[in-house]
Amino acid sequence: MFVIGLTGGIGTGKTQVSRLLEELGASIVNADLLGHEVYAPQSEGWHAVVNAFGEQIVSDNGEIDRRALGGIVFSDDSALQQLNAIMHPRIYDLAEQRLKGLADQGVATAVLEAALLIEAKWTPLVDDVWVTVSPEEDIIARLQDRNNMDEATARSRIDSQMPQTERVEHADVIVENNASLEDLSDSVKELWNSRVLTR
Repeated sequence: MFVIGLTGGIGTGKTQVSRLLEELGASIVNADLLGHEVYAPQSEGWHAVVNAFGEQIVSDNGEIDRRALGGIVFSDDSALQQLNAIMHPRIYDLAEQRLKGLADQGVATAVLEAALLIEAKWTPLVDDVWVTVSPEEDIIARLQDRNNMDEATARSRIDSQMPQTERVEHADVIVENNASLEDLSDSVKELWNSRVLTR
């Protein structure tokens, strides 16, 4: 099975590229959704996070309140590192299990969609690293439109992530999202034909 690791900064079109790859026949493993599984109430991951950050991050329904947790970790780098040390290995293990399951089913191509693919050191799980990139003004416009962010908030979210220039250093493929959705679709189809179908 050929595994594409798909990553990119906020607002660069990663989710859109993932959808296009799924339409072309790839099976998608989404690291964000795996993160939700790690947080599942009363799971081993849930207990590890609650023990680290306290009962105040648990909402009335027993789930971890991601907003409350975010308020703690995004203002404190050591707290964020502590959370990542709990979460990243567990998400890696789940992703590895899911990918193995897909391979056992005879799936030809899978995509591991992960914003932190590079930072969390999950690249050993994939054969090819695809990075989505966009001009910063396009990203800001998308975040303002899609997430109702003001420009200052959008810029701070972009600045909190690995810079695009650094991310592309790890890329086998750079997917440029700087025009229309139709152009993006054409680019992805071209990459599918040249890098996936030729294997």
